[in-house]
Amino acid sequence: MITLLIILLIIFCVALGLFVLIQNPKGGGLATGGSGSNMFGVQRTGDVLEKGTWVLLTLIVIVSLAITTVGKSGSGAGSAGSKIDSQIEKSVTPSPIGGGTTTPPATATPKAGDTSKK
Repeated sequence: MITLLIILLIIFCVALGLFVLIQNPKGGGLATGGSGSNMFGVQRTGDVLEKGTWVLLTLIVIVSLAITTVGKSGSGAGSAGSKIDSQIEKSVTPSPIGGGTTTPPATATPKAGDTSKK
């Protein structure tokens, strides 16, 4: 399920990029002629591109929220947990400052024949 949503998100992002690149920054949108080239509905094309941009942006937000929702309550989170959670649970909890009876870690002692300096 989450793979399908990620594929949809990628498709919507590519389509949004194309819609934005097609648009003319002055609002003309696909205008090929001079200022008097409104014969073939250039203004209408700009409106379609602008509405398409807003629709794609809305779809990207919805799919992103769906991915987050499915990811939090998804298949593997309830039963086994993530690898990060299991690693955190395995880690040793430190003792409180001043109240612990833990011994400091042993330092490595040099071997008898080792004359190298650190």
